[in-house]
Amino acid sequence: MSESTSTVSMTSTAPKKGGGRPTLSLPVILLIIAAGLALFSLVRVISGANDLTSVGQVSGALQLAVPIGLAGLGGLWAERAGVVNIGLEGMMIMGTWFGAWAGFQWGPWTGVLMGIVGGALGGLLHAIMTVTFNVNHIVSGVAINILAIGVTRYLSNFTFAEAPGGSSKQSPRIDPITEITVPGLSEALGDVQAKHWFFVSDLAGVLGGLVTNLSLLTVLALLLVPATWWILWRTGFGLRLRSCGENPVAAETLGVNVYKYKYIAVIVSGALAGLGGAFLVIVSTGIYQEGQTGGRGYIGLAAMIFGNWMPGGMALGAGLFGFTDSLKLRGGAENVHAMLLLLAILLVLVLAWQLYKKKYWQGAISLAVAGLLFAWYGLTDALPSQFVDAAPYVTTLLVLALSAQRLRPPKADGLPYKKGQGK
Repeated sequence: MSESTSTVSMTSTAPKKGGGRPTLSLPVILLIIAAGLALFSLVRVISGANDLTSVGQVSGALQLAVPIGLAGLGGLWAERAGVVNIGLEGMMIMGTWFGAWAGFQWGPWTGVLMGIVGGALGGLLHAIMTVTFNVNHIVSGVAINILAIGVTRYLSNFTFAEAPGGSSKQSPRIDPITEITVPGLSEALGDVQAKHWFFVSDLAGVLGGLVTNLSLLTVLALLLVPATWWILWRTGFGLRLRSCGENPVAAETLGVNVYKYKYIAVIVSGALAGLGGAFLVIVSTGIYQEGQTGGRGYIGLAAMIFGNWMPGGMALGAGLFGFTDSLKLRGGAENVHAMLLLLAILLVLVLAWQLYKKKYWQGAISLAVAGLLFAWYGLTDALPSQFVDAAPYVTTLLVLALSAQRLRPPKADGLPYKKGQGK
């Protein structure tokens, strides 16, 4: 049976609208975003942490969120095809080295291309081990992470160490990619944000961060989120790929080449992670340094899980982790201290929802934790520097813990598959 025929067959058996989980409409999503921004504005006014939603804060958060988002997007491609990719960190490391190696010699865009190639090589290796040889996906991913560290360290010894301005642990400086700023609009939004008005200034700060000193690579990375959604959920190719992650045996009986789609998905996964690594060295820092990924591959995986294996949710998770990470760079302890108040207010809202749902025991826990956070905020003026540094990782753990009950991964994610099972 041909793949075009199988697409029609699977489409005809797909669940109709309204039969599954409810989907959020655009007005509802915009209302949620507005409510969240109003909450941030309230916390900013009460705490006096005026940099919380400034243009610089939002711009920095976006730059920190992009590598995490690209890694999460890579994980989404692989897992939608049924392959767990814990090796995203190693593929990002490959992307950083290949991107820096090509970038300082032939320019930043060549570095971006080679970063993608480096990550794709890691994805190809992962696909060979998991798809062809049925190696446990976690074992394969961990092996790639360890291998990437060793390979890049070895290559740096006779490439960057011999280059002017480089060493065995860092590359020479790489030329930056062009940044764009919308003239007039950027300055106007910055002026409104500086007024510190409730909500209006916060909205101006968010919009200003999206139109000020924006790298062209950032724009490309942001466009990959809707592009991934369209490819995987609006094309026959995407339907076949996702069927490999839901029920590969059924997909095979309908004529889908499961091995091919798994290979494509995992290689694309590695390429996206490699692009995230190239972004780190070319846009974020302008230089390669050993260990600079800092676990962003793992956080990207957490963002994907938080987003329930959907591009939009993953982007929101990456934005959350990027924003948390940026707090320590601008305002440091003051901004993170204000987040205690934000968490306490959120828990009060959770308490109200739990009481409405008649979950009194969970509501009592929320009330107790909210009370502790309010007391912590009221009795202190700042937080220890160690807590500020750990804030992104603590956020990752909390988000995963709180979102665990609503997750729905692909049914065949991580399960071994052998060709011919559907015959």
